[in-house]
Amino acid sequence: MKSISNKLASLTLLAGTFNAAAWATGDLPGGPAVRQLNLHPPVTRIAVEQQWLHWFMMITCLVIFLAVFSVMFYSIWKHRKSKGHKPANFHESVTVEVIWTIIPFIIVILMALPATKVLVASKDTTNSDLTIKATGYQWKWGYDYITGEGQGVSFLSTLDPTHREMSNEGAKGDIPDNYLLKVDNPLVVPVNKKVRIITTANDVIHSWGVPAFGVKQDAIPGFVRDTWFRAETPGDYYGQCYELCGKEHAYMPIHVKVLSAQDYTAWVGGEMKKMAAKLDDPAKVWDLPSIIARGEKVYAANCAACHQPNGKGAGPILPLDGSPIVNDPDKTKQIHVVLNGRISATGQMPSWKQLSDTDIAAVISYTKNNWSNKTGQLVQPAEVLAQRGK
Repeated sequence: MKSISNKLASLTLLAGTFNAAAWATGDLPGGPAVRQLNLHPPVTRIAVEQQWLHWFMMITCLVIFLAVFSVMFYSIWKHRKSKGHKPANFHESVTVEVIWTIIPFIIVILMALPATKVLVASKDTTNSDLTIKATGYQWKWGYDYITGEGQGVSFLSTLDPTHREMSNEGAKGDIPDNYLLKVDNPLVVPVNKKVRIITTANDVIHSWGVPAFGVKQDAIPGFVRDTWFRAETPGDYYGQCYELCGKEHAYMPIHVKVLSAQDYTAWVGGEMKKMAAKLDDPAKVWDLPSIIARGEKVYAANCAACHQPNGKGAGPILPLDGSPIVNDPDKTKQIHVVLNGRISATGQMPSWKQLSDTDIAAVISYTKNNWSNKTGQLVQPAEVLAQRGK
């Protein structure tokens, strides 16, 4: 009995600990809520219409269910054999067949009309104020501002490394409300402007979506799809990749920041200045300490999530520390892997052509001279440029 009591006490303590952990995270405005049952609060007209359709369809189905089963159970109970009722002996009734054909047809039409209206409106991407291409990579999003204010802005959006580390450690203790949804570079758009999102992918099928906007569009390699939204309230809104795209699928969040017109203009100005500062001359010759310092930042932003900060890799992710390719005197081998990706028996590394020649040269130089790798090799941007397309 004492053993049983101890076990019950342990289970009670465990349940209390679990309950406390469950409540450690609060609702995330613009994102998921604790014990959420309903759809996200809508901030676009399409999302409002979708929520109306959701409840309209649910109530319609509930009314049909109650009506049909009420009649069925009433008939079974009222005309049961114990009361002396005998089954009718007939084979067909034109009247009944006409009725049960016309009534469902009318119901389907009444349900299809508002649904079709919303579907057509959700696909109308004409007259957009801003066009942004969202490209899915394993496992991050790339954003390119194609038309409208901000044209030319381009960046990658990656899960914050600290959240990945929390996940690797089992997310113990208190975790932030935006757990696994925080990114380094959120997608920024202006409020009350029609934003067209063009989706595609670099490797496998991904899917871009934000529940509060009522949008979700697959991103397929070799194809271009599009959707749109017009956010009516400034704030931060969250989504995720909605297509199972590989082992890091859970680490591919979407964060959209909606700003006022003035704040958005200021943000665009700041991004333009950042891009101008990053326009390095590929012919520039770097010294080893300078390019390694830059490579450390590139590695932390793009590579550490998979290969780990210590370069040891994890599971099917091959280690860079002690890697034969990294330590090979032929620098072009690693350049080709970074530029074109690599498929092996243990996994797949995506292409990183979207990075600049200088960033690729920097991160390769960093890996060749970090941890136990002490090659002393330096890769110049011009060497990366020479290998593009080969």
